[in-house]
Amino acid sequence: MTTTLNDLVKSKGYVVADGAMGTQLFAAGLSSGWSPEEWNLSHAAEVRAVHRGYLQAGADLIVTNSFGGNCFRQSLHGFERRVGELNQAAAQIGRLEADAETERSGRPVLVAGSMGPTGELLAPLGTMGVAACEAAFAEQSAALAAGGVDLLWIETMSALDEVEAAVRAARSVCDLPIAVTMSFDTAGCTMMGVTGKELAGRLGALDLAAIGANCGNNVPDTEAVVIAIASAGSGTLTVSKPNAGVPVWRKDALVYDGTPELLAAHAHRAHTAGVGVIGSCCGSTPAHTEKIVAVLAGEEPPPSVQVVLNPQTALDERLVRRRPRRRRNHG
Repeated sequence: MTTTLNDLVKSKGYVVADGAMGTQLFAAGLSSGWSPEEWNLSHAAEVRAVHRGYLQAGADLIVTNSFGGNCFRQSLHGFERRVGELNQAAAQIGRLEADAETERSGRPVLVAGSMGPTGELLAPLGTMGVAACEAAFAEQSAALAAGGVDLLWIETMSALDEVEAAVRAARSVCDLPIAVTMSFDTAGCTMMGVTGKELAGRLGALDLAAIGANCGNNVPDTEAVVIAIASAGSGTLTVSKPNAGVPVWRKDALVYDGTPELLAAHAHRAHTAGVGVIGSCCGSTPAHTEKIVAVLAGEEPPPSVQVVLNPQTALDERLVRRRPRRRRNHG
């Protein structure tokens, strides 16, 4: 690897990460309930097309189609014995498209190997042991590294103990840089009660390439968290990849209501506050990435978009705030 995440941020002042993979694959025909990671083998052209769309929109970093590529998630589809194959294919697909973009445009592009949560809870809250958790992430990390990713991208996490297990596992099998993002979806906390300040405190000392937030309940919550992380002064790059607004029903389809302008306005505010890596998550498209790229490059003025909480979201959050927060101690 000749270019790192820090190299890109130093040269440009920021890095634009890609957008959603899952919702793009569903739009391409992925059936609900099927393994998105299996498409790395059976529908490689469709996965490559998603990466290509974001790269042509100007993304500096793409995240592989391996979010649910651990043995726990793949056991739901009967593919737990194919974890290595699925993840290596995901990495190779991303590498091919990134290298093709570098050849076409001359600009460096990073490939990040996505690793999402196991879907299980560590004991004593659940039945998953630390050894089993680490073995799952080690298997996935090794396959992504073998496929040629530039860094590992542990994302959409809720529990700090699972994050730390994933980091230990990754470092046991490779020396790739590691970025970690958690999902803040309950009144500014993760599902397990972790705050942005706690994330920065626990993860800021792990010598990670970047830390931050992705997915989440809404753009305002994610924005508040990443600004808090950036201002914590850990010295680690901060990442923001919020969803494209919130999902709403339009006729018979569930769609995300966040426009490219909404995310570009967020990107401008986040970058101004010190966030160095900015992209998008569920519901976003290359059009969102293209607008983020144009605004951060100064080619277009920041959109004047008011970010307002969904009324139902605001109600849900008021209810959450009234509940005891005992689970915060489990992080």
